[in-house]
Amino acid sequence: MLEESVLVVNEAVRIPLAELHYQFVRSSGPGGQHVNRSATQVELTFDLANSLSLTDEQKARIRIALKSYVDKDGVLHLASQTFRSQLQNREDVTVRFAELMRRALRVPKKRRPTRPTAASKERRLESKRRQSKVKRERRFTPMD
Repeated sequence: MLEESVLVVNEAVRIPLAELHYQFVRSSGPGGQHVNRSATQVELTFDLANSLSLTDEQKARIRIALKSYVDKDGVLHLASQTFRSQLQNREDVTVRFAELMRRALRVPKKRRPTRPTAASKERRLESKRRQSKVKRERRFTPMD
């Protein structure tokens, strides 16, 4: 997944690590003095709008799929504070970024419409006949 200075998203997309920017801030939540004194939370930002490693089509697909992560300036934001270690959080956020990008760039297969089989048509019609018979038998028929 990580080569020397490139993050491999899939066969077609490789993002230089220079395009990923990391910022370290203090994590929230319990942890006592450790959490109050160490900046272990990692915030990853990726300038999607100005990235040279993606085509316009790929940028558009990512912007739509990851719209909750992308701000109005076209910058993608991710954060990780799962671990107590800055290094582990950095690795975690990088792996999550690659997975999100991989999913966003996946092009769904086009659906090919198919016709119902003769057997499925017959099953549907038989079910309708059965239901019709049940409803017919529920009707009130006056006695002579």
